[in-house]
Amino acid sequence: MNYLGHIYFSNNDPQLAVANLFGDFTKGKKYLEYPEHIQKGVLLHRKIDDFIDHHYDVIQLIHQIRGSLPKVAPIAVDIYFDHLLAKNWDLYHPVKLPDFLANLYSNIDLSSEPYPADFKHFIGLLIERNWMSYYPTEEGLYRMCQGVSNKLSFENALKNGHTVFYDFQNEITSCFHEYMRDANEYLMRTF
Repeated sequence: MNYLGHIYFSNNDPQLAVANLFGDFTKGKKYLEYPEHIQKGVLLHRKIDDFIDHHYDVIQLIHQIRGSLPKVAPIAVDIYFDHLLAKNWDLYHPVKLPDFLANLYSNIDLSSEPYPADFKHFIGLLIERNWMSYYPTEEGLYRMCQGVSNKLSFENALKNGHTVFYDFQNEITSCFHEYMRDANEYLMRTF
């Protein structure tokens, strides 16, 4: 899962959601240098990543799309699942996505948090540009694929990820709903 998925699995807790997103910004045991509430979010992030990386249906899907997206199929699945979560948000959360995001953003205050400047800058951009509000749209899917493709340090096919999504839309959508059922059951035991 990408940003939205990690936030979704943060149990409606803005502080935990931010700490969960921080999981992409800290490697190894460096997270242990942070307060306990941040450590909890990083560990949740890793638990989510581990669950998706070892989910049987997701592994099968990655094998299926790998020919079209060599080296980046797992990254594409994360993007696709965020797109589908946003598109099907009402099936998984009682609060409409725009309201959920507005509430989340209004409850984020990093002024007294010890996060590094680059992460605080990232969160500021996430809020200011409201990227996730575009996730349910075709344009949002296209922009996610382009943006992540441009950030990768190697030549990749992710810039064509939006077309691969439509080529395998039924398979990806079915896998997404299977994953969400299993992940909701597994990850909710965390709380």
